[in-house]
Order: sequence, then C-alpha cells, then structure tokens
Amino acid sequence: MTEHSGDESPAELREEAAEHEDVADALEDLLEELRDEEVKGSRLEGLFDEASSSNPNIWNIVTAFIDVEDGEAVVTDESKLAQGSWAPEIVEGCDTMITLDIEYGMMPDEFKYTAGKKLNQRIEEFREKAAAARAKADELEDDADD
Repeated sequence: MTEHSGDESPAELREEAAEHEDVADALEDLLEELRDEEVKGSRLEGLFDEASSSNPNIWNIVTAFIDVEDGEAVVTDESKLAQGSWAPEIVEGCDTMITLDIEYGMMPDEFKYTAGKKLNQRIEEFREKAAAARAKADELEDDADD
C-alpha cells in the first residue's frame, strides 16, 4: 500500500490513482505481447538476451527499466547486476522495472513464464496502489462532507 501525506487533495489522489492504472494497463499490454508473440522482435527481447546469454559466473540478475509513454510500456534500458559489487543505475523517467535471475541458456518459453510472473506482480502492485489512492480520496471527501 502507498503511504499518502496528509496534505494531498482528493483530486491529486485520483490523479495518482489514474497514473497507477495507466502503468498497470501498459504492463498488461506488454504481458499480452509476451504471451502471444515471439520473444525475438518484442519489447522484451533485450531482457531475454541479457538473461539467457550473460555469464552467470559474473552476473546474477538483469533488470529491464520500463517507462510508460502515451499509454505504451517502453523498455528504456536493461542493466545487469554483478554479484554484490554494484547496483543498477537509476534510469531517468523509469516508471517501473522487472528483474530476472540470469540463467545462461534460458529457453524462450521459460523466459515468457518467468517474465510473465514478474509483470503480473507489478500489475497487481500498481492496481493496489491505485485502489489505495482512490480509497484515501473517498475518505477525504467523506470527511469533508461531514
């Protein structure tokens, strides 16, 4: 759940909820593409390439940074994390990210399953944040009516 400051208006909270819903919707489109299309040529091809071909003796996870632009999820960058030595850089404008363990030789079907689970988790998180913001807006409006 998202913590809200006491000075947010119902309108600001509803706008925040709409932004969370937009991200969730864009991620659902990305998930549908992942399920229905070939990995090659997809928006997650770079993530698949990094997760399936990086040396697991050097790298242990890879992250796809995702920005939502005009209602579409755009993978802006992929970044690998070395075993305990550095963290992925922060990508400007990143709305969300998904992180996978590096598994050399990962097959496309396994990638689709694993990445699909991660996308579903992120979608649920954004839907929950949206619901929490709407609930807080309703609560503030109810309190103002009293």
